[in-house]
Amino acid sequence: MQSPPDNVFEPRTFRLGRGARLELGPKSQVMGILNVTPDSFSDGGLAADADAAITAALAMAEAGAAIIDIGGESTRPGADPVDAIEEQRRIMPVIEALGGRGLLISVDTWRAETARLALGAGAHLVNDVWGLQREPEIARVASDAGAAVAIMHTGRDRTCLPDLIEDQFFWFKASLAIARKAGIGDDRILIDPGFGFAKDARDNLELMARFAELHALSLPLLAGTSRKRFIGGLTGREAPDRDVGTVATSVALRLAGAAMFRVHNVAFNMDGLAVADAMVQSSREQDRGHG
Repeated sequence: MQSPPDNVFEPRTFRLGRGARLELGPKSQVMGILNVTPDSFSDGGLAADADAAITAALAMAEAGAAIIDIGGESTRPGADPVDAIEEQRRIMPVIEALGGRGLLISVDTWRAETARLALGAGAHLVNDVWGLQREPEIARVASDAGAAVAIMHTGRDRTCLPDLIEDQFFWFKASLAIARKAGIGDDRILIDPGFGFAKDARDNLELMARFAELHALSLPLLAGTSRKRFIGGLTGREAPDRDVGTVATSVALRLAGAAMFRVHNVAFNMDGLAVADAMVQSSREQDRGHG
């Protein structure tokens, strides 16, 4: 694995909506996954009603999650699509209830109208698995609200370039053009390479091994490996039992320079990332001592 540039661990301010901000770089930040759906691949139905979702969100925040990512449509392969009205019916009561509790909230949607409603109800970040490219108006919605965006790579429904990393740059060039045209500054952008989205096990392992090459984008990187199928292939475990494998990927990707981690089990990943952060700090101190 290629080592990341040392400056990725320097403090940088990540600005979110409603005047909120996080420091990225020296310490890992965790985004807790809250699927208000009946059919997500590892936790479908566990938070399908508002009360259960709110309880789960508060527990993740207590465990150390900096952001709660709320989604109302499963993105697993083969999932039944939902329309905007159903998506909003699922997530809006949860966002409205959590908005006054001091939590940073991300809305996991590619729909501009859903993003607009969620940001108005208290969300701070738009997490778009289609990289702003399915409904480009979503970038203007985020910009008008002063919100941040997480821009994800996907290989679904298109032909990808043969080289995995070249395809990442090709995709993000278009996505970032949309973001910047809408007036979203680089201090409000996270880049997510999209583990598992039209990537097989070999692709995902190559993406992990070459993750540090993505720092050429000069933007903070969000890692979303949690409970993914390739971890099941490596460990032989079903989705709900892949948290230990997930922590292993989080630690490896932190050492490769990832800034934020989108996970189901916040507590496990907080522990693993605390060790990784200490390793990063120790290595940097040794480098300065030898400089």
